[in-house]
Amino acid sequence: MTSTGPRTPVLDLLAPVTRRKTRIGLVAGGLGTYWPQFPGLLPQLQESARYVAERFQQMDAEVTDVGFISDAQEGAAAAEKLRQADCDLIVLFLTTYLTSSMVLPIAQRSHTPVLVIDLQPTEKMDHASFDTGAWLAYCGQCPVPEVGNVFRRAGIPFRSVSGWLRQESAWERIGRWIKAAHVRAALRHARHGLMGHLYPGMLDVSTDLTLLPSTFGSHVEVVEFDDLRHRVEKVTDAETRARMDLARQIFTLDDTVVEEDFAWGAAVSVALDRLVEDFGLDTLAYYHRGLDGEQHERLGAGMILGASLLTARGVPATGEYELRTTVAQLASQAVGAGGSFTEIQALDFEAGVVEMGHDGPAHLAVSARDPLLRGLGVYHGKRGWGVSVEFDVRHGPVTVLGLGQDADGTLSFIASEGTVVPGPLLEIGNTTSRVDFGRDPGEWVDAWSATGVGHHWSLSVGHHAADYRAAADLLGIPCRQV
Repeated sequence: MTSTGPRTPVLDLLAPVTRRKTRIGLVAGGLGTYWPQFPGLLPQLQESARYVAERFQQMDAEVTDVGFISDAQEGAAAAEKLRQADCDLIVLFLTTYLTSSMVLPIAQRSHTPVLVIDLQPTEKMDHASFDTGAWLAYCGQCPVPEVGNVFRRAGIPFRSVSGWLRQESAWERIGRWIKAAHVRAALRHARHGLMGHLYPGMLDVSTDLTLLPSTFGSHVEVVEFDDLRHRVEKVTDAETRARMDLARQIFTLDDTVVEEDFAWGAAVSVALDRLVEDFGLDTLAYYHRGLDGEQHERLGAGMILGASLLTARGVPATGEYELRTTVAQLASQAVGAGGSFTEIQALDFEAGVVEMGHDGPAHLAVSARDPLLRGLGVYHGKRGWGVSVEFDVRHGPVTVLGLGQDADGTLSFIASEGTVVPGPLLEIGNTTSRVDFGRDPGEWVDAWSATGVGHHWSLSVGHHAADYRAAADLLGIPCRQV
């Protein structure tokens, strides 16, 4: 094997793609009737609202704060501002009692999911010293059932977080909804590239191209392998050498790597970057069978290096035409958990683990060690040859996320949490992991397969089932957990 000595962390070498930031709308409110009755109340509530706004400004999102509302007219004005802001999530901070008429227009006119929060100033009241005005600063919970009832009657999904102002566990729950908003933003504005054709016979992979726009609002861009071929032809020798130099900094090169195949994968990688940039793609799913070593077969076989580098930068690029899996990978990416192309490899009943992985594109962020480039004379089940990425997934908690589809066409998130544990791994140019789901591995496969998940899914580091469940709620699709 060849190595260049001490290595720079992989992701420090790859510039992440930049996308439209998640947009969070924020509005605080209370009943204006109280202000002349209790002169010190409004300033106290506005101070709480400022703290909440500061916490949101610290989150990885673009925040539109429309201020404090005191009556239905101000609520309607806030609704219009938030409608124009095109938010991915709107947060209503109920600082004290307010009427449901003040906030219903915000949910109705914005056509955006709403999170209600009520955070009283401290853990509890000082009953001995409190008067009515002081108590009213603690009754933000009072209107929560009212708002929930009106939302249900209006056909608006209701979600809330109740707590106190500096309660970190409450802010963790709020943060989960912000992560969910990141997923909604990513999928709502995504441009999914689809290149080539279906892997013959894989009926589960087939996806109606209208389904993603109608479910999420995203776009599917059909591109041709000739679009890639045209760009490969324009890659210079200097660009190829530079990409090979970059790869040597990121990967350990196994002795099986053939220099010619390495150079070809590097040239395809440069062209893939241009393809993604030219078409403005957020994901890319591809497959081409090819024939007898002709150009399109070589293109299909040369994708793995470039697809892995793109995936590491936040553009999931996945083989076997797996459009739905790239959506799951993008969702994993949006919560900061990586998201590597994965399928079942085998079961180890003695150790009680499910062995998972895949040949081809991998997310370098989930690797436990320096990833390896291995030369393969054959890709199992596919035509062509070249270099493939190999590593073991870092040990610890993981979540698998798939995008299932039901008989009526409804898409769903399907998740399961487990732990990657040490043990023997195949060395065949695959990403591999041994996942303990805390149950008999055969029983897990049966339960997982019964959910409607497809052949492949995204493997993400950390336990994120709650994040994915919240994201499904914002997206208006079911979520099933095994």
